[in-house]
Amino acid sequence: MTPNDAPPPPRNLMVFGATSFFNDTATEMTYWILPAFLVSIGAGPAALGIIEGVAESVASFAKLFSGLWTDRLRRRKPLVVGGYLVANAAKPLLGFATSAWHVFGVRFTDRLAKGIRGTPRDVMLADSVPREQMGSAFGLLQAMDSAGAILGPVAALAIMATAYGHRFGPRAVFWAAAVPGLLTVLIIAIGLRERPHDPATPAKRGFTWPQALPANYYYVLGAVALFSIGNSSDMFLVMRAQSLGVPAVHTPLIGLAFNLTFTLFSWPAGKLSDRAASGARGASQWRKRIVASGMVIFALTYAAFAHGMTPALVYVAMAFYGIYYALTAPVLKALIVDTVPPEHRGGAFGLFDFVTSIAILLSNLLTGLLWKHFGAAVPFALSAALALAAALLLSWARVDGKTTGHIAG
Repeated sequence: MTPNDAPPPPRNLMVFGATSFFNDTATEMTYWILPAFLVSIGAGPAALGIIEGVAESVASFAKLFSGLWTDRLRRRKPLVVGGYLVANAAKPLLGFATSAWHVFGVRFTDRLAKGIRGTPRDVMLADSVPREQMGSAFGLLQAMDSAGAILGPVAALAIMATAYGHRFGPRAVFWAAAVPGLLTVLIIAIGLRERPHDPATPAKRGFTWPQALPANYYYVLGAVALFSIGNSSDMFLVMRAQSLGVPAVHTPLIGLAFNLTFTLFSWPAGKLSDRAASGARGASQWRKRIVASGMVIFALTYAAFAHGMTPALVYVAMAFYGIYYALTAPVLKALIVDTVPPEHRGGAFGLFDFVTSIAILLSNLLTGLLWKHFGAAVPFALSAALALAAALLLSWARVDGKTTGHIAG
C-alpha cells in the first residue's frame, strides 16, 4: 500500500468529535431558550412551527445536493469547514433579533449551513474507520456531540444568572455562543486531514440517483420517513413543558436532562450495533431492531407529554427521551453504511436526510396547526402513534441487507 492509498488518519474521528463538542455547545446554549425568547418578542407555537419547518426544509434540500456533490468531489473538507463557519457566524446574531422574522433568518442560515456540511462529514468519517467499527465510530461522534449539548445548557444557565444575563436576558447567551463557535471553526479548519479521492465513475456522469441502492435501504427510508412525520422539533417539547409549569428560566435544565442520557448511551448503543457487523445482513437486522426500540421510547415519551405531567416528571421524561436519540441517531448512520456501496454513500446519506427532513417539515407545520386549533395533546398523541407504526415496520422487516441488491427499474 502506497502512502497515497492509505486511509485517512484516525485523528479525523477525534477532530470530528472535538468539533461536534464545541459546535453543539454553541447550538444548545441557544436552542433551549429560543422558545421562551420567541414568546418574549410576541411569537407563539404557530410561528415556531413555521420557523422550524421552513428552516428544516431548506436544510433538507442542502443535504440532498450536498450528498450528490460529495460523491463527485475530490476534496470534501471545504464543504465541511464552510458549513461550520457560516453556522457559527449566524448564531450570535440572535442577540440582535427583535421579531420572529429575524429569528427565522438566523435559523434559516444555520440549518442551511448544517445541511451543506453534514453529508460530507459523515462520508469522511465512514471512510476513516473499519466497517466493523462503524456503529462505534458514529456512536462516539454522537456522544461527543451530546456532551457539548450538556455543557451548552449549563453555560446558558450560568450566563443567565450573572448580572450581564439579568440585564440582557437570552441575548447575553446568544452573544456568548460565539466563543465555542470560534473554537469549532478553528479545530475543523486546522485539524481535519483529507486524502483526495477519485470520484466513482457513475457519479461523474451526472446528478442521477445511484442504481445500486438496495431494497433494504429504501425500506428503512420509508419506515423512518413515516416516523419523521410525527417527529417535530424538540422546541415543541420545551414549549409544552412551559405549559405544564416549567419556568422559562429553567428550560435549559430540560436540555441538560435530555443530553445527559443521550451522551451516556450513544457510544454503547453504537458499539452494541456492531455486535453482528461481521455479516452485512446480520448487522442490518440487528441495527433495525435497535432503531425500532428507540422509536418505542419516543412514542412513550410523546404519549406522556400528550397526557400531561408534573414539572418534576418533565425532567424525567426528557432524560428518558435522550435514550431514544442514542438508539437511533448513530445506529441509523451505521445502517446506511451497511446497505450501500462506498462510492454511493454521499448520495445515500443525502437522499435519506432529504426525505426525512421533508417529513419533519410537514411534522413541524402540522404540530403547530394542530396545537393552535385543538390543543397540545392531539399532535403529541399523533406523534406517538406514528412512532409505534414505524417501529413495527422495522421490527418485522426481513429485507436483504446486501449492498449488491438492486431496486427494480
